[in-house]
Amino acid sequence: MEITDLTPAERRVLQAFPKGEAVDLREDPDDDPALGASWGPERTVRAEVLRAMLVDVPSRDGEIAGLKLWGARITGVLDLKYGTVECPVRLRACHFEKTPDLYGAQIRALVLTDSVLPGLTAGTLRVDIVLRLTCCRVTGPVRLAGAQVGGAIFLNRAHLGPGDGGPDLDEPALSLNHATVGTDVWAPSLVVHGETRLNGTTVGGQVNLDDATLHRPGGTALHAENIVVATDLRAMRLRAEGRINLTGAAVPGQLNLAYARLSNPEGLALRASSCVVGELWLRSAAPIEGTVNLRRAQLDLLHISPEVWPERVLVDGLTYGRLDPHLPAEQRLPLLERETGGYLPFGYEQLTCAYRAAGDEAAARTVQFAKLRRHRRTLPWYARAWGHLQDVTVGYGFRPMRAAGWLAALLLTGALAFAIKHPPALKPGEAPEFNPLFYTLDLLLPIIGFGQETAYAPQGAYQWLAYLLIIGGWVLATTIAAGVSRSLSRQ
Repeated sequence: MEITDLTPAERRVLQAFPKGEAVDLREDPDDDPALGASWGPERTVRAEVLRAMLVDVPSRDGEIAGLKLWGARITGVLDLKYGTVECPVRLRACHFEKTPDLYGAQIRALVLTDSVLPGLTAGTLRVDIVLRLTCCRVTGPVRLAGAQVGGAIFLNRAHLGPGDGGPDLDEPALSLNHATVGTDVWAPSLVVHGETRLNGTTVGGQVNLDDATLHRPGGTALHAENIVVATDLRAMRLRAEGRINLTGAAVPGQLNLAYARLSNPEGLALRASSCVVGELWLRSAAPIEGTVNLRRAQLDLLHISPEVWPERVLVDGLTYGRLDPHLPAEQRLPLLERETGGYLPFGYEQLTCAYRAAGDEAAARTVQFAKLRRHRRTLPWYARAWGHLQDVTVGYGFRPMRAAGWLAALLLTGALAFAIKHPPALKPGEAPEFNPLFYTLDLLLPIIGFGQETAYAPQGAYQWLAYLLIIGGWVLATTIAAGVSRSLSRQ
């Protein structure tokens, strides 16, 4: 193409480019780029003209060149594949007829704010300063896998994918996997119809998905395995239909899903297994629809109310230093019954540690008590019988006052019975004076002796009562000893 073969609109752009001046082809600031296919020649710029300017036209002496264009209909393919563009490219509120191809290109800055595109191919793109897709509407895939951006990526209020009623894409609507971003991925109110892929991406600042909508029912809405974020991953008020996969993510600050609504009823709604996160917030989130997998995750703080958990959870190996809000143990324990792997003692131990760290020893004992009761259901019948006996008598050592109550009841029963009818002495002339209280204590306490048991021999029904007191004393002594031993081992 001859550089002289230009339309009036292209000539304006060519004249403004060396000085970095703006060219605004809009008839009205509120022009909708979605209607750009109907714009006439006065607003049409060929992509090949833009390519020629960006690659071949030098800046004027003392000026900083730059492409700054508003409201243009860009025809043809803007092909900058493997090219190097030394100036910023700003194409705002433009309508692209075909998908730009920026694969492997190097650009100072790329701004496509408010533009409408059928797609964007920019894998391994290198942008020195900023990549801005604010308020863009892209019906096809945005391919940014392996991109390197020195500053931030802006996707706030962008709409990606075919939208409601459109055909499903054969690939992710947004591919930003294995990318490197110097500061932030800023995407509040982002709307994506299709998969958003961020796995293996490194972000030097934060990822902001506040008020975003990720729509891929039955599939993966957000695929961010092994993402590394230097500060926070915010997704407050996120609406996600489909799986959120954060396996292996490293977020030293907050993973904030407060007020979020996560839904994938037929599968995993949230998978954050093996991730390392400072604080996981699900404060005031809607009840999660689908399974949650937090196995082997490491959290400093987990903020979630019991009603947010779904019916199926996977929490084996989950560790956390603090659990908020602080609630009675009875409200936290049902979660451990939902673990699909059956009885897993680690969950009870972790919950116990959290309550002890908060200084709530009573709640910690309640959790341990529940753990032993849950474990009992996995034992053979004879072990379950012994467990039931320990439960009823001393609550596995966590309810010591029960033992005192049983001892008092047995002592009162025996003392009254033997006071009514004294047992005969074995040696009448040598036996000490009979005392029903201390005789009953002699029967109940297997170690301490008051000389009563060896001097008197009950008969008939009273003999069976004596046997019952002896057996009861041994059972109570054994269970108390087991409880004391367990308490000392905890200390």
